[in-house]
Amino acid sequence: MGGVATARVGSRVEELPLRSAGLDSRSESLAGYTVSQLGAEIQDLVREAWSSVWVVGEVSRHRESAAGHHYFDLVEKGEGDRIVGTLSAVIWRGEWARIRGVLERSASELGEGVALRCRIGLDFYPPGGRLQAQVREIDPEFTLGELERRRRETIAELEAGGLVERNRRLPFPDLPLRLGLVTSEGSAAYHDFLSTLRESGFGFKILFVHSSVQGRDAEREVVSALELLGSREELDALVLVRGGGSRTDLAAFDSRAVAEAVARSPKPVLTGLGHEIDFAVADLVAHRASKTPTGVAELLVETLERAERSVERLRSGLLAAARLPLGFARERLLEADRAATAARARLERAGAHLAALESGLARSARRALRSGAARILELGGRFGRSGPRALDRFEQVRAVAGWRLVGAARSRLAGETERLEGRRRLVAELGPGRTLARGFSITRTEAGRVVRSPADAPAGTELRTETSGGSLRSRVEER
Repeated sequence: MGGVATARVGSRVEELPLRSAGLDSRSESLAGYTVSQLGAEIQDLVREAWSSVWVVGEVSRHRESAAGHHYFDLVEKGEGDRIVGTLSAVIWRGEWARIRGVLERSASELGEGVALRCRIGLDFYPPGGRLQAQVREIDPEFTLGELERRRRETIAELEAGGLVERNRRLPFPDLPLRLGLVTSEGSAAYHDFLSTLRESGFGFKILFVHSSVQGRDAEREVVSALELLGSREELDALVLVRGGGSRTDLAAFDSRAVAEAVARSPKPVLTGLGHEIDFAVADLVAHRASKTPTGVAELLVETLERAERSVERLRSGLLAAARLPLGFARERLLEADRAATAARARLERAGAHLAALESGLARSARRALRSGAARILELGGRFGRSGPRALDRFEQVRAVAGWRLVGAARSRLAGETERLEGRRRLVAELGPGRTLARGFSITRTEAGRVVRSPADAPAGTELRTETSGGSLRSRVEER
């Protein structure tokens, strides 16, 4: 039942005695291991040879069990991200409390795609035939250094490709009301962003696409969401947000795929990735970057407020520009009204003077006729005997005098009539009726006083406005 088996452990070669397994006579004659015996031997060898070694790998298929243990694979990737090595690993619950504290103090986290340098002890589990690395310590500085190295490589590649400024060169809309939102549905970032927009009172329209924002699916889902929303012509800008987290939580936003999706988007991309100190590569290539989702929303609200203030300034300027010519027109209308009133008074005085002249002329003519008739009678009595010839001469003289007197009166009357007609036409031309016909109006109080300024008509004043087509009544409600 004797003999030896040779096993190679690292650079050592050890000779191991074969153990009796208590097999039946047939098994004993074969002089071999049982599976459990071989498993136990392997376990002893592995534990002794690799009780404490440092190993570097990338976390894959990470999960936490109900008992609080953390299981994952440490993988090594070759060209084209092809996996060339895999090692099953575990952090027992008792070790996790200590390791988690180390990660938190360095702003790191255990997650998909994170590069780790960890001290392990190898163990072999015979019932499952599984080799497993039991993690006892993690070097967070290596993780952060690896993340920073990848980040710098990505930035250098983006700069070489001319992508850092590409999205920033897109024109930003004056009224960014139609937005495409990429984040995790129901997250704090989701609610903070939408709440800020809702409280602003502006009519934002949001097209939302859910995406993981950390973990192994985050990179693929963020890129897909940005490409989908970038194809929507009706959108003004895209928004990419998430809540705060560690450097490893933000690893997806340092990836080249996400950075290129942001840079190549046909729409301006705004980012708010919840970091207070550092920035992600996605922030570097975005059109505008804010520290938090709320900051992005406030930036959008401020943009609309500035546009609103500009419109108000324009409205006030147009109103002031319109009031100036209206004020000039009102002054000219008042001047025309005063001129028409003065012309009407002059016309009335001229009419009264003309009537007086006409009356006086008629009286003078009648007196002259009576005087002439009396004179004729007197002369007829005195010279009746002079004969018909003298009477005829006198009659002719009387007739000529009468016609001359009447002609003079008619000429004077025609002249005054012509002057009166000229003044009537002037009054008609300058009168308020013609002014009203040109589109102006006259507003008076109930007492008949012309309203020339807002101070003439306090709130509650009854007004009557005359236009060419009639009168309107109104009341002043507010000045």
